[in-house]
Formats: sequence, C-alpha cells, structure tokens
Amino acid sequence: MNTTDKIAVCSRSFSRHPILRAEILSRFANVTFNETGRQLEGLELIAFLKGHNKAITAMELIDETLLSALPELQVIGKYGVGLDMIDLVAMRKHGKQLGWISGVNRRSAAELTLAFAIVMLRHVVAGNRDIISGSWRQMMGGQLTGRTVGIIGCGNIGKDLIKLLEPFNCPILVNDIRQYPEFYAKFKLIQQVSKEELLTHADVVTLHVPLDDSTRNMLTGERLSLMKPTAILINAARGGLVDETALKEMLKEKRLAAAAFDVFVQEPPKDQELLELPNFLATPHIGGSAEEAIIAMGHAAIDGLDNGKIPSK
Repeated sequence: MNTTDKIAVCSRSFSRHPILRAEILSRFANVTFNETGRQLEGLELIAFLKGHNKAITAMELIDETLLSALPELQVIGKYGVGLDMIDLVAMRKHGKQLGWISGVNRRSAAELTLAFAIVMLRHVVAGNRDIISGSWRQMMGGQLTGRTVGIIGCGNIGKDLIKLLEPFNCPILVNDIRQYPEFYAKFKLIQQVSKEELLTHADVVTLHVPLDDSTRNMLTGERLSLMKPTAILINAARGGLVDETALKEMLKEKRLAAAAFDVFVQEPPKDQELLELPNFLATPHIGGSAEEAIIAMGHAAIDGLDNGKIPSK
C-alpha cells in the first residue's frame, strides 16, 4: 500500500461509491473524500485540495487560478472522459500530470443514444404525458430500422454506436475531423459527408464530439434549419454544442420533429418552456451513469494517479 501520497477525491459520486472507495483505500493509505454532497468550486475546492499531491476530479474546474494556488498538487486522475473542465495549457505550464483514459464509458453513452432514438421515433415521451393527463390516443411513430442516422463525431462513442446500429440496417452518414477508413470499411452502409449534407439527409442526427472552441455552438439556428422537419436531434455529448434557443423555436413550430438531450449549456437547465415541450426529452447528464461505466471510469481515475503524464499539445 502507498503510504506516501496524499489523495483528494473531489468527485461526489466517486466519494460515495462503496466499490470505488474500497478500491482506492486498498491502494492508498491517505485519502480524503468529498463528504459534503456538493460539487466543490473556487476557494472551497482549493481549500479541499490543499496539502494533497494527487487528486481525482470529475466536473470540477481545474484552471490557472487553482493550479497556481496549489504547487504541491502534481497529479490529477480524471474520473470521466471529458476534458473540457481541465485547462490543459495551464497543466502543461505548471508541469502537472494528467491520468486519463478516453472512451471507458463508450457503451453506456452509445446505448443511451440508441434508446433516445427509438423512444423519440415511437413518441414514447408524448404518449406517456398523454396518459398521465388522462388522454388515451394512438400515436403513429416509426421504426429505427432502415432510417438514415447521421453521426457527428466518430471517436470511441460514435464507433460503438455504429456497431449497435448494425442490426437495424441503417444507412449511416458520418462527419469527423479525423479519418477512420479501416473502421468504416467494415460496415457497408457508411458514407463520409460534410456536416451540411449530414444534417440535410439524416433522419436521426446524434452528436459525439468534445466541447472546445471548434465545436462550441456548432449547430447554430442556421445549421439546424437544414434538418428535415421529420428528423430527430440527439445530444448526449456536451452542453454548448447546440443553440438551445433556436432548437426550442424549431420544436415549437414543428420544423423539427423531436429532440433528446442529456446535456445542456447550463446544468441543471433553466428553460422550463423547452423542458415541457411534448417533443423534447431531457435527462440529467446520465450518459456515463451505468454501473459498469462508473466502475470503469473509477478504475481509470485510480490508475491515473500512478500513470499520469504531462498533457501533450
């Protein structure tokens, strides 16, 4: 057992997970858990991290201010796959190491996306709301089988979604800044296209890209207007990729059939009008919240405490 390092576990969900707690305590003698039940921010987060040379973080903001205040903090193990809460430039500047593994929650996020597509195509949300309000009417939906699916971002989750879609015989349009010719060659119904072509022709559009300066507000109102009025938009990636105000207007005016979002610009979301639309489904950022994914992400974060590297450019 490591008795030298002092570990701070910032994540609330990691801190209260019995399996992950037992795992890290079996490897490190000096561990401080976040027992507050709150996400730590600003000065409170700095105070919590003081005196620790390693930390596990999730949605906590790791920026220049924090790193400057914590010269003793040398390694961060990332609990989760997104890096938008970590200033990698500041990490490099201060010589801090990052332990992180991409794609450990791929199946969890891909399955949620598949569920969203089927649920919205079959009007499950609207039908449930009808029954709760006392109404009983048949709703004519559509099958996912044979429909064209557009995947923006074909990294770990996008690739896994393609595998799950294979039995549905869906033509798949993909758009990514990277090329994956060997992977695409394994599937007969895949075509690489521009974002505009994908949005124009897909029946289901799903986003699987990180949030950075190149993707922020990627789907503007103008781009959203390219989509078919019968199409469905899914975002289980990151809030901030879509102009939510423009989306709301399109859903209200039936210029877009439906949308399902697991992530929002502001979390929890405050636009009650959007949340109450019968053709909109919202979930509370649960893409990685399958037990199997939680364990995998936790193990990756723990391993990252000993296997961290200064982030490359």
